[in-house]
Amino acid sequence: MHATNDSRRSFLKAAAGIAGAAALTDGLAAAEADAADGALMAYVGTFSSPLRDVLPTQVDLPPGNGRGIHLFEVDQATGALRPAGIQEMGTSPSCLALNAAGTRLYSANETDRVGPEQEGTVTAFAINRADGRLTPLNTVRSGGAGPTYVSLHPAGKHLFVANYFGGSVAVLPILDDGRLGEATEVKHDAGKVGPTRATNAPPGSFAFSGHDRTHAHQIQADPAGRFVLHVDLGLDRIYVWRFDPEKGTLTPGATPFVSLPPGDGPRHFHFHPGGKWLYSIQEEGSTIVLFDYDGATGTLSARQTLSSLPPGYAGSNFCSEILVSSDGKFVYAGNRLHDSIGIFAVGRDGQLKHLADEWTRGNYPRSFSFTPDGAFLYCCNQRADHVTVFRVHRRTGGLKFTGHYAPVGNPSHVVFLNLPNRR
Repeated sequence: MHATNDSRRSFLKAAAGIAGAAALTDGLAAAEADAADGALMAYVGTFSSPLRDVLPTQVDLPPGNGRGIHLFEVDQATGALRPAGIQEMGTSPSCLALNAAGTRLYSANETDRVGPEQEGTVTAFAINRADGRLTPLNTVRSGGAGPTYVSLHPAGKHLFVANYFGGSVAVLPILDDGRLGEATEVKHDAGKVGPTRATNAPPGSFAFSGHDRTHAHQIQADPAGRFVLHVDLGLDRIYVWRFDPEKGTLTPGATPFVSLPPGDGPRHFHFHPGGKWLYSIQEEGSTIVLFDYDGATGTLSARQTLSSLPPGYAGSNFCSEILVSSDGKFVYAGNRLHDSIGIFAVGRDGQLKHLADEWTRGNYPRSFSFTPDGAFLYCCNQRADHVTVFRVHRRTGGLKFTGHYAPVGNPSHVVFLNLPNRR
């Protein structure tokens, strides 16, 4: 299901009402200031080989048009991407994570198959701080099949992995030189799989992707690093683990998990900068849920549920990414098939109000990311084989398409790194 030309024009009109000339002036001034500090690199993870031997219910079957990790230099005044090389990989490095120092990059290799359990792998890279080029350090097993997400603990000594097809999460130690050690912990999800129709799906929806078995889709530490949370789409749960940074192990929190409505399928979540609110997006239910978060106990309490889609939408949709702006004023939600990014204002109590929807100028937006200064948003349109660039209106939260496309086969995830001034 795709938006018509008329509906796409309405996206543009809605965006124009939010993102005006002030976005160009404010964003350009900030970008020019950052550009003077040094180069900004973008690393785009891709599907570089087809998914094989997957369940018949798997709706997301990228053909593997990418070539590995694609490198670009960002024009910080316009947002345009200039090709700067490719780290060739045939294992679909579909999710990337950078360490805080900007010296190491880690990739989840989703279509790699290793050992009798057909596990995926994770690769560590050293980053050349002069030009951003990557040098592989080592590759280890991910603790399950189909690793789809990686993230770093705030202390930088452990990497967390969510294995979608394996229904498991793992903790990998990071050695002193940045290489990865073998997993210190692997947890396998278990429970009753949710129904094939989501409780909160739009009218007429046939969206069904992960309610056939367990599917760990994201894992992330809370801002303080005391607890680690992960979602299982098939079980409709968000798990909460207490993390031991000395042993690299996970133990169930006081409330080991919270349940989302049956069939809705939690996919990703993002903490508000204050750390007391968490926003979860449901892939099949097309909803966003606001949770209050108690950082002392790791407890989640749901307080608001609303659609990720504009009022009146009917039919199928698969949600993807959810991000909170760095100032905590806006939430952005990705919609695949509707091919839009929903824009929501954050109230003083954390509750959301729908503002607008911006067409992504492509097909199947798998994820999107902000530049470090928040001036631009980059959207990975997986089936359109390109990344599109939007200028962010910092005051209103609106997105304005810059007209820039970067051709990348099956893009999945983009991360950014500031390099030192090379002059």
